[in-house]
Amino acid sequence: MLDGFPIVRLAEPRTVRLVSTARLRPPVLAQLVPNDELDALFEIEAATSGRLVGQSRGTQALDPNEFVYGIPHANFINASFAYARPRGLNRFNGPGRGAWYAALAVETALAEVIFHMTRELADVGDSHAVVEYAEMHASFAGEFLDLRELEQAPPCLDPDPAISYPHGNAVADAARARGLNGIIYPSARHPGGVCLTALSPHAVQSVAQGEVWRITWNGSPTPTVELVNWG
Repeated sequence: MLDGFPIVRLAEPRTVRLVSTARLRPPVLAQLVPNDELDALFEIEAATSGRLVGQSRGTQALDPNEFVYGIPHANFINASFAYARPRGLNRFNGPGRGAWYAALAVETALAEVIFHMTRELADVGDSHAVVEYAEMHASFAGEFLDLRELEQAPPCLDPDPAISYPHGNAVADAARARGLNGIIYPSARHPGGVCLTALSPHAVQSVAQGEVWRITWNGSPTPTVELVNWG
């Protein structure tokens, strides 16, 4: 499966992943529950949170020992692997195991997010939405599958998800079986952009929050994008 694909040892000190700011805010219910009832609320969260359940019992394709603990933003790292599309594929992960998708530049990350959100809005027939995303920076080091300079783009990089995603999942499975940290590849949504996918939680290092972006669809498939002050 990996024949002809180069494997490189790389060090990327700063990549960017966009995360919905809704994940950064404290739980709304916690502000409405008396302090003496917080324990019960946390028990409910532990029973229903995909991340907490995954950390405790694992997921369909992820052992609980693979999650990370005791490092900054471990919850965000673990959530990216515990939550996956329940009935569909992403480029390099399936429904039983998530992945950490990032880019080398924020412009690439924005193009990727806009593409997928625009598809979702088209599916529901309403191109009106306002979403805010926070940058989550991370560094990476180690061995990665490198798909950036191949003479011919493999099927896993096809712009059509119906073609690329099944192939991408097979490539990711083979890369993970070889012990690789992830895959670095050209963006299908931002010409000249580069994306990186980490296949295991331990590969994601030194996570820190950056700027916040607001993306607005006003009835058109082409949204407006602005940097916002958020606190």
